[in-house]
Amino acid sequence: MRNPNSLKQEFLKKWIKGLQICSATKKKMSIMERKKAIKLSADIAMASTRKSTIYWSHALMKNASKDDTNKVIIKNILGSNDDNNNNFNKVSMGIYNSMSQNGIIRSKKIIKKSCKISRRARKNISPSIIAKKMVEKRTKVLKSLVPGGEYMDDASLIKETLDYIISLRVQVDVMRHLANNASCEINDPKTNL
Repeated sequence: MRNPNSLKQEFLKKWIKGLQICSATKKKMSIMERKKAIKLSADIAMASTRKSTIYWSHALMKNASKDDTNKVIIKNILGSNDDNNNNFNKVSMGIYNSMSQNGIIRSKKIIKKSCKISRRARKNISPSIIAKKMVEKRTKVLKSLVPGGEYMDDASLIKETLDYIISLRVQVDVMRHLANNASCEINDPKTNL
């Protein structure tokens, strides 16, 4: 696992570079265009800081590169000499192999949480069936949240989700730090002289 501070520094550097490229391509932007530029730059910076074996980062890059104007921004953020640029192009966006689910979960808590099923119906349905349905439902939701998640098997989905959460946390920390520093400069009377 990489040092969070080095990850934050790399993200910040690439994010600022992306914002500079976006502002250079179009001088006058509407609020919605600015919002899109900030999100695009943050997504590309976040994806490019991850290892080339991480699937969600490839999915994020692929989605962003669907627009031709985004391709220029992606190329400039990654740079022509960057290893990530070559790795993102080499990795295929194939579907992960599905893994068989072994093991049956039996728990009274699962039955209690399944409030949609009546008491009489619960007696006829085994706890393993209820648990399986709950896991399937939650897995489906998780696949919709992680970029490229719909193509992942369950084991890969967990690994990718953990990595995606770490990257989102880095992004939030950097943005929060910048926002706090910007508000301190506005409120500091020494800077208003």
